Amino acid sequence: MPNQQSLIPNLQPTWAWKCARISTLILPLFPALGAGGLAIASIGLWKQQYRRLVQIPLIWGLLLLSLWLIFSSCFAVNRQEAFLGLANFLPFMALVAAFSFAIQKPSQLRQLAWLLVIPSFPIVILGLGQLFVSWSSPSFLAQVLGWGLVPGGEPPGRMSSVFMYANILAAYLVIVFILGLGLWIDTYQAWRWDLKQRDRVWMLGWLGLVVIGDGMGLILTQSRNAWALAFLACLAFAFYLGWRWLVGGMAAAASSVLWASWGPSPSREWLRQIVPAYFWARLSDEMYPDRPLATLRSTQWQFAWDMMAQRLWMGWGLRNFTPLYETKMGLWLGHPHNLFLMLLAEIGIPGTLLLSGLVGWVIFEALRLIKNWSAVSSKEVKLCRHSDRLILFAYLVAFGSCVLFNMFDVTVFDLRVNTIGWLLLSAIAGIASRDRVLSGFRHRESSLS
Repeated sequence: MPNQQSLIPNLQPTWAWKCARISTLILPLFPALGAGGLAIASIGLWKQQYRRLVQIPLIWGLLLLSLWLIFSSCFAVNRQEAFLGLANFLPFMALVAAFSFAIQKPSQLRQLAWLLVIPSFPIVILGLGQLFVSWSSPSFLAQVLGWGLVPGGEPPGRMSSVFMYANILAAYLVIVFILGLGLWIDTYQAWRWDLKQRDRVWMLGWLGLVVIGDGMGLILTQSRNAWALAFLACLAFAFYLGWRWLVGGMAAAASSVLWASWGPSPSREWLRQIVPAYFWARLSDEMYPDRPLATLRSTQWQFAWDMMAQRLWMGWGLRNFTPLYETKMGLWLGHPHNLFLMLLAEIGIPGTLLLSGLVGWVIFEALRLIKNWSAVSSKEVKLCRHSDRLILFAYLVAFGSCVLFNMFDVTVFDLRVNTIGWLLLSAIAGIASRDRVLSGFRHRESSLS
């Protein structure tokens, strides 16, 4: 059994953590530099802390999953595609292992959240210019930055900003919207406890502007998935904070929109005179009628399910859905718009269950930690833990939204959103694992005394 105290890292700032912070800040606008910096930081952490890292159970689970992905790729129908697909998973598992060890304090969660939220403001500004002023970027800039600004959005009429497609921007904005909302509430509560902190007022104003901007961006992406997740996130915060009046108001507003979209006549027509068509027409799919059968999610999901049924254990191999679907349906699709069905089809049931189990275990540990923090008795500690609980709760909601988004879309093929999702998981795992190790160490000391 490993020495529990040896699993507690030195929390002094290191060059790797500094490199990770800078890389996280520039990642959305400079993806290659950001991802490269995170890779360097991850390698540095592995080099410095290898002996400690290999003692952590989560790392062993990630190693087992990595071996399964490689093993599955060896038996893929299209092995070249499968081995290329490993790049969307293996480096990020190494990143999770490294940063779940480096991120150990709630203050680091706040730092990381700020670094993720800050770039969203210029991204939304660029998206607004793209939609309403037809801004575009020169072709050489796309080669340097890895993204291009398409006038009118991609697809036309939907904000995509610096991302290749509106849905990918929506996934990014959902995450930063939730983190920004958590930071705003945390800052507001800290200001209420000490009204003399004038700098909090400026922070509140700026964060409020960013959250509103991210919300506007979400609306303009026209992503029904993102709209629902943003609403559920706001509802989760309202429940968590006990704001029952807000819960009631949000429920009434959502019911009106849903009734205008799918309710029976004649009340549906009456509500459609009040609710903007921008919402009910998009939700009811009347905005884009008569779409080809092969483009429907139900068709893609059924095809992925049939793939899984034919190869329950090993799957067909990573990235094999696309060529098989194109051969059968005559349409190229990068994924089946559901991550779990895609994984079941491509890496089999054991690999999907292992990944889901590892993620579920991390989330369970974080929820247990929030419960433990709620049980503190000291007033001073309770105030501190209330703030820590809130920021950890924001991370759980943000990561949960990322998981739910991938039930109707797949973001692992976008470098930035995929990286951010794994970063959120590593941050949650790091906080939860440190508390578990410290609790075990304190219990061991008390039993010896």
